[in-house]
Amino acid sequence: MYREKEVIDKAKANDQLAFNTLFNKYWDPVYSFLVSRTADPTNAEELAIETFSKAFDRIESFDNKLAFVSWIMTIAKNHHIDKFRSSKKQSEKTNQVSDFNSHEITSLEPSPEELLISNQDLDHVLIQIKSLKKDYRTILKLRYFDDLTLKQIEQVLDESASTVRVKLFRAKKMLANKLNRE
Repeated sequence: MYREKEVIDKAKANDQLAFNTLFNKYWDPVYSFLVSRTADPTNAEELAIETFSKAFDRIESFDNKLAFVSWIMTIAKNHHIDKFRSSKKQSEKTNQVSDFNSHEITSLEPSPEELLISNQDLDHVLIQIKSLKKDYRTILKLRYFDDLTLKQIEQVLDESASTVRVKLFRAKKMLANKLNRE
């Protein structure tokens, strides 16, 4: 327990190895918990990665008098509930839009205006990607432009699965924040 307190203190000081240690130690319990709640391993994996990202973003608020496992599991539970609520709302919106979809669409080809907007959006996204740190640019390029699997990215970067997952999630989150600010 004393060793864990040291690791948490290092994580609070933004030590990446400490984050990895906590991630590796608590990945299985968090992931298993979320699989039991979602019954979908892919969804559970995404929720678990997001849980760790939230936890690491808020690690300075962790009270060392508490058990870290309880804290991270609470974040996982609350994150799952939040996602469930938002997906339920999204489902209701989709049902409202389905009436529109039942009307015949004359053409599925994008108009010249839509193509222009799409190209401008891509240029904007690329500019925002270029503004990220090199590690994050690289992982986004490997995943989305080179279309590599997570396993292949681990081999290319010679990094652990947990490190690749966390870096990819953080890169996507940073990119989304940059795009949402504008």
